[in-house]
Amino acid sequence: MFRHSVLLRLARPARAAPFLAHAPRRTVFSRRAERTGRAVENLNLQRLSQQSEEYHRNRRIFLWCGTIAGVVSFIYTAYKLKVELSKPAKFDANLTPSDPLSGASAADREVVVFDEEGSEIVPTGNSTVPTFPRRINLPSYTAPLSTASTSSEALTSPGVTSRSGTTEYTLVGLGLRTVTFINLQVYVVGFYVATADIAALQNALTKKVNPIATTLVPDEREQLRNALIDPVEGEKTWDELLAAGIPARSAFRVVPVRDTDFHHLRDGFVRAIQARAAGLSGKPGQPGAAEDEAFGKAMRQFRAVFNRGSVPKRREMLLVRDETGRLSITYDAGASKKEGRPAGRQLIGVVEDERVSRALWLNYLAGKKVASEPARKSILEGVMEFVERPVGTVATQVVPVVNAKV
Repeated sequence: MFRHSVLLRLARPARAAPFLAHAPRRTVFSRRAERTGRAVENLNLQRLSQQSEEYHRNRRIFLWCGTIAGVVSFIYTAYKLKVELSKPAKFDANLTPSDPLSGASAADREVVVFDEEGSEIVPTGNSTVPTFPRRINLPSYTAPLSTASTSSEALTSPGVTSRSGTTEYTLVGLGLRTVTFINLQVYVVGFYVATADIAALQNALTKKVNPIATTLVPDEREQLRNALIDPVEGEKTWDELLAAGIPARSAFRVVPVRDTDFHHLRDGFVRAIQARAAGLSGKPGQPGAAEDEAFGKAMRQFRAVFNRGSVPKRREMLLVRDETGRLSITYDAGASKKEGRPAGRQLIGVVEDERVSRALWLNYLAGKKVASEPARKSILEGVMEFVERPVGTVATQVVPVVNAKV
């Protein structure tokens, strides 16, 4: 009934249809579990947030490190430039061997500087008080030797003194006075010696080392330097010189670098005098240790001089010691039309007892602890320049300046 070919086709199994993957249809009502095959469904938002926060934190740290490194390098470069610019300039020059500027010590010589009026000045290294005059002319104050002049009122009043000519003083050395452990700057102080009395100082220092010499050779100069540097020997040497009236006339010029007052200056001076008074050597007819009634009276007179008000910065105070050891104190408060005060130096007090000025001088010149170490070193260098020259000649170079940190 059926053909053989038809029967064969019916008996053969049907060919399987190709496999088609079923792709589920997505609708708004489809559940999240049915869509787990998408890549976006595997993102971790918390981990991405942490990675972003860490990236920005590292970026901020890197930028801050760069900023700090830049500031530090800028400050260091500026400091190195300041150090290099502060060094004396060295120039090549075709100078003959006999020229004084071609020697080995030519680089250590100071440059002479003049102000607008043509006066020679010396740099101090301080920005508030930048210079000190190389030479100053001071009047000679002569107090009457009457019994009235020994009273406190007489000695502290300018009316009891008279001026008799002027004397030229030459700067020997200067330095900055600092206090406390943070080196708080107080004033710049300079030591002046009457130009006519430098020869006597030269002769006394020279004879101390070599009694028959008029100038010192290098070994002798080193011996004198060591003696003046030594706290005990240096103080003894200056004490003996001052007690003998060498130098006969000298002065300390004090210029504050910050606003202060007379009471503050007085307290510092009084402490210095009291610390040195016990070790003073005696003069003929006078006790050595300053413990007698006359010295106590002189100290009361000294304190009375400073019963005043404020001392603005850059105002000059002079402590002048004459050939008898008398201490004269002058102050330049500047002109004031309101108070009727004239311009220039005004004498504010005189103290007769020479032990007061001697103890005050030793506070700057020698000892284990001095008021200003830079000033002491500068004064020492100035004195050594004197003994390098024959007795009777005056050094013409500007004194070396030992600068304090400003």
